[in-house]
Amino acid sequence: MKQYSSYDLATKIGAIIIDFLMLNLLLSAFYIWSGDIVPSYFREEPSVTFYVANISFIVAEFMFSTAVNFRRISIVNVLINDFRLVLAQTIFMFVGLRFVCDGGGFFYFMLIFAFSLFIILNVSHDLEVEAQRHYRKRGGNSRNVVFIGCKEMSVRLCDSMINDPSSGYRVLGYYGAPETKRTPKEMTCLGSLEDMEHEIDVIDATPWDEESGYKQIEGVHPLLTTADVYVNLPAAEEKDRINKILKFCERNSKRFYFIPAFYNQNFLGLKRESFGDATLLTNYDLPLDNPVNRMSKRLFDIVFSSIACLCLLPFIPIIALIIKIQSPGPLFFVQERTGLNGKPFPCYKFRSMHVNKEANTKQATKDDPRKFPFGNFMRKTSIDELPQFFNVLKGDMSIVGPRPHMIAQTEQFSHLIDKYMIRHLSKPGLTGLAQTTGFRGETKELWEMEERVRRDIWYIENWSWQLDLKILLATIKAVFTHKGNAY
Repeated sequence: MKQYSSYDLATKIGAIIIDFLMLNLLLSAFYIWSGDIVPSYFREEPSVTFYVANISFIVAEFMFSTAVNFRRISIVNVLINDFRLVLAQTIFMFVGLRFVCDGGGFFYFMLIFAFSLFIILNVSHDLEVEAQRHYRKRGGNSRNVVFIGCKEMSVRLCDSMINDPSSGYRVLGYYGAPETKRTPKEMTCLGSLEDMEHEIDVIDATPWDEESGYKQIEGVHPLLTTADVYVNLPAAEEKDRINKILKFCERNSKRFYFIPAFYNQNFLGLKRESFGDATLLTNYDLPLDNPVNRMSKRLFDIVFSSIACLCLLPFIPIIALIIKIQSPGPLFFVQERTGLNGKPFPCYKFRSMHVNKEANTKQATKDDPRKFPFGNFMRKTSIDELPQFFNVLKGDMSIVGPRPHMIAQTEQFSHLIDKYMIRHLSKPGLTGLAQTTGFRGETKELWEMEERVRRDIWYIENWSWQLDLKILLATIKAVFTHKGNAY
């Protein structure tokens, strides 16, 4: 089952770094050895050979990168994945070296090198998998699970989770009456289905706290907001109840899994996913759930934002001087906005308005009296957004993604717009699809925000590098044409 977290991503990056370390140590060992099997070109031009080998490995890692971070992966799966990884690396390296040199001897060398690399990587990955399993057995990197409905399939899934502590699942219990005699002790009854619906109603009715960005819930223990939800109810009889749970999970950026009664059953347009020998239906199947995609996007964010921040530094004193002349107050405007998974973060901007009490609740309008002249110019040209490159560097934001909203807006529109909270399954961005397709700036009517959210969700579900590139190019064009509702 594809379940990723920041820990999984860190593990993925760590495993790739170790892979490259193993590759270069092995190349160094062959170079030092310098036996008959080592081609003369390698001894004469080691830097070129190392360069080609590492570039080939980068391509191979993107194609068949290690999956040691997956929660449910066997040693056999690691073995197969390592074979594909080494095979791709060997082919690319061999072809690359043949392009840059005329010498022979590479074929036999590559066979021995590939076999050695396969053994080393496989041993390394097996050790990494075992280390993760040990860590998860001790309670690290766990995901909470709540079952709704206690049928045979729920029990089987629960058995699968608790019998393999290394997978990192913590079963909190279930809602509903037990419909099977064989219920493990970990499946504690948390209440009836009516109790579950009451908890949902209480959570939905609780307003967001603008200071903390979280709901201060009283009267219930909000297990449903801290866990992945697995629903095992009859689809025909309980369709309305299941739909209510699904929408609740979407509003709160939680994972929802429906356990179908039979393999070919589909329900509410959900995505099919496997868990061992069981088939589940889930509400999310996103490209950026893949650690490789997330890592590559993060690396791009770091490189791009680092360059942007360096370029921005010389202009900060000039901008600061103009702002201070036209409006007393701080240089930066720092506002709590809703970020990844609904968590708040401090969003940085150059201050473009006079200091006022409505800054955190009221959107800027075309002739807003709170703006000063240079602030108005900055907003039209998006200069006021440039400090958000520091947010990108910190990891709060990405270059491309749904624009972050004020917490007050999150509170307002999460109740008015269906699936509004899904937009928080991706890091917020400096620019996004909605902003480059005519939905930038002030939203005067509800349908405008609905359309913005629809485009944000489409971006998350269809992310690709080509899409990010198109949005970046459209953003650059928009900066120079000054189109849209940026006031």
